Amino acid sequence: MRKTASETPIGTRRWAMATLALLASACATTPAHTVVSDPQDIRIEGAGVYPESVTSDAAGNIYVGSMSGTIYRASLGSDVAVPWVEANEENGLVSLFGVLADERHGRLWTCSNPNSFAPGGPSGGSSLVAFALSTGELDARYPFPAGPAACNDIAVAPDGTVFATETAGGRIFSLSPGSDSLSLFASGQELVGVDGIAFAADGAMYINNVRSNRVQRVNRSSGGGYAGLTDLALSQPVSGPDGLRPVGGNRFLQAEGSGGRVALITVEGDRAEVTPIATGLDSSPGVTRVGSIGYATEGKIGYLIDPALQGKDPGDFYIRAFSLPEGL
Repeated sequence: MRKTASETPIGTRRWAMATLALLASACATTPAHTVVSDPQDIRIEGAGVYPESVTSDAAGNIYVGSMSGTIYRASLGSDVAVPWVEANEENGLVSLFGVLADERHGRLWTCSNPNSFAPGGPSGGSSLVAFALSTGELDARYPFPAGPAACNDIAVAPDGTVFATETAGGRIFSLSPGSDSLSLFASGQELVGVDGIAFAADGAMYINNVRSNRVQRVNRSSGGGYAGLTDLALSQPVSGPDGLRPVGGNRFLQAEGSGGRVALITVEGDRAEVTPIATGLDSSPGVTRVGSIGYATEGKIGYLIDPALQGKDPGDFYIRAFSLPEGL
């Protein structure tokens, strides 16, 4: 779920980034009728959580993954996220990166990956896993191809096709409605480090790259296939871009891990205006919104990979709340 490596500062990386040299979080827009009056941070009830992605549903419930494989949920108005789905033999959850509430199809999607910080090192493979959004019951599990992989983040296209980024190998996989297995949509060296993924209101696909600090539009052929990337000219640099969430039109919220911030990305043609809206976060890999409030995870990844912090108590983990600009 987290970041890639070499070009980005150490505090950027996802949990897996410590051992995967290329590895370091698109949430559906919440309807305007969901009302939250004031920003209120949410404590995640658990130890060693190290959250990555975060998402929300139309009722204002917030869901967050964890390194332990537990999915936590905070109901609208609550200041505590409690365990909702726990890892077990049936669901096969290990260490969670992306989470996405797919309201239209009643599913909560997540990316499960080997835990790079488990005793003895990582084991097993990566999978895209779906749960019933209403109950948390396991719906389906879609393994990635055998070999090193890092299922990172998820977005659902207007036609219902699910797309999942794979950071380590530079790939994007797709799952068509009714399909029982993943298909390779795109791959290439230019995609190594791909992280967040989201769709604009016009159906255009956008991604960011945690390794090269880019925001890009994914070009499509007339038949819908992959046709390369367009780098967006950014109004200011981004640092460790991660979770990418649509907020209407050609606008997105973007969490930036090494930058410790959330920025509003407004795309205009081949350019993008980058406007910081929340700063001072402790390695922020994920973001979502409920009404006029944004919520960002703090991964505290330094406690896993920084020798000066390893072995020390990271304290409680929080989902930080902040007001969104008027008009979003």
